[in-house]
Amino acid sequence: MNTWRSASMAVAAAAVLTLTAACGQDKGSDSPKGQSVGNAVPAEGGGYSSGGGYGDGAADGASGQAEAKPAGQLGVWESKKLGKVVTDSAGLTLYRFDKDTAEPPKSNCEGDCAKTWPVVSADDAKAPPGVDVALLGSIERSDGTEQLTIAGWPMYRYAQDKKAGDAKGQGVGGTWYAAAPDGKKAAPGSGGDADAGDQADAGDQAGAGEPAEGGDVADLPGMSTRKDPKLGEIVIDKNGMTVYRFMKDSAWPMKTACTGECLKKWPVVEPVEANDTKGIDLKGSGENRGFVVFDRPDGAKQQTIDCWPLYTFAADKKPGDTNGQGVGGTWYAVSPEGKPVGAPKS
Repeated sequence: MNTWRSASMAVAAAAVLTLTAACGQDKGSDSPKGQSVGNAVPAEGGGYSSGGGYGDGAADGASGQAEAKPAGQLGVWESKKLGKVVTDSAGLTLYRFDKDTAEPPKSNCEGDCAKTWPVVSADDAKAPPGVDVALLGSIERSDGTEQLTIAGWPMYRYAQDKKAGDAKGQGVGGTWYAAAPDGKKAAPGSGGDADAGDQADAGDQAGAGEPAEGGDVADLPGMSTRKDPKLGEIVIDKNGMTVYRFMKDSAWPMKTACTGECLKKWPVVEPVEANDTKGIDLKGSGENRGFVVFDRPDGAKQQTIDCWPLYTFAADKKPGDTNGQGVGGTWYAVSPEGKPVGAPKS
């Protein structure tokens, strides 16, 4: 078991309760600029860009979730970058969602999410050759659909994958990953080289699943750091994805200016136990300020460093990407101390 995860939740929770008050956390509705948080004004050019938080691909004007199509005879193809990947009978890549759970099996993708990530029906699903049929199962969704699971993980397709071998959903939002035959995330080295054609193209196209400096993403703690060749030491999440700060937020009192559409492009970093970190400054620069959880006005809980709310960027597709750096002149990667890396000095 990962040594970073050995501490108890109770101790971490007590520390959070103490430090949250010290950050001057305010559940009021005003942003740092005096605007209503629910109507926060983005930076010039949108500040956070546009598009769906689950990735683009839902049909315009679509209502409800996409039809759950049967998987049929499952297959497995191999990619040099993704390893062994499960496909449906048409060769389309199957994905799993980090916000789902396998024990017990549960899907947390509904509504608009299920438009972009159509669920895979369990009807007629057959295990790939050489894969234990006992790994296949199903869960009943709220609409009565029986969704296919592998090792307890609900399975999905990606609306932007159009042909066999496509893997455009790999790493989207730092939460969506191609599924391996054992239900785990497909990972480099888990399979041989791609055979040829579209399968090889899929691995190159996705280009995800491996940290910028090597190593196994699955071994990362909840939050850690990596040395970026251009930015220096920056914070990454459990998936190796770059963590960002929004310059319109506030640390004292702790408030957010990223709401609504903003959150679709800049998902919040969920709470991380202090003992599940490596290389992060847990004390902060001010008196009693540090690594605490922010209770957002929308009810979500968000991790902070030095009381600054933290985010990832939906357009970062793989570990090592820093596509959010400098967006709108308001978004910057975060140092281990919670400082905005590369932001202009005021």
